Amino acid sequence: MGKFKIEICANSVESALMAQKGGADRVELCTGIAEGGITPSIGEVSEVKDSLSKTLMNVMIRPRGGDFCYSPHELRAMENDILVMCLMPIHGFVFGCLTPAGDVDMKAMRRLMKRIKVKGKGVTFHRAFDMCRNPFQALEDIIALGCERILTSGLQATAEEGIPLIKKLVEQAAGRIVIMPGCGITPQNIRKIAEETGATEFHFSGRHAVGSPMQFRNPHVSMGGTDQIDEYSRLVTDPAMVKAAWKALNR
Repeated sequence: MGKFKIEICANSVESALMAQKGGADRVELCTGIAEGGITPSIGEVSEVKDSLSKTLMNVMIRPRGGDFCYSPHELRAMENDILVMCLMPIHGFVFGCLTPAGDVDMKAMRRLMKRIKVKGKGVTFHRAFDMCRNPFQALEDIIALGCERILTSGLQATAEEGIPLIKKLVEQAAGRIVIMPGCGITPQNIRKIAEETGATEFHFSGRHAVGSPMQFRNPHVSMGGTDQIDEYSRLVTDPAMVKAAWKALNR
């Protein structure tokens, strides 16, 4: 597909397979997309890897939703997840740590990266970047750590809104690290983001609702308690949306 790459945020084996069907270069596997992504189970990682034949897989390492300032217990959990997943044939990891002041937590990042003892497994610094106080200094810090790429919406609600900053980050990076726009990317705006930022890798989920096969349904119970969610519908990556994004990039 030329100079461009597409990474799909996959929330399940089914989404990962649909991403591959659409021609995605890579999937970022996680759960809890509504919370910004959480570490998937070992079983899920194993099944996705066994099911993919040509699409690479990075795995999210994030023990919970919320902020990116982690306690000693959480960091140990993240270390343990990395150690176990290093034994699996995945492509790389996705994580990011910040200090209470909003800077990249270099100590925590180095601690986690030291646990990656298998060569070739790179690190994407995820959208914790969008919560940092100084993106230009954070960029230099992340480069110094040896990360492969930064996933960012340009510190805005969507990557399209963040175009001005993403463009500056791509220019500052000058090929030293990949700046990958993500959040709110669609086949309708991906070409605009590419042209106006100079970015060549893009991250989105491209999901659509898929109905449950359940015939018997109990309307009185919600697994989310008082949070009303549709438990007879799930969001799955749509390969047609991935293909449409490719078409928009390469027209």
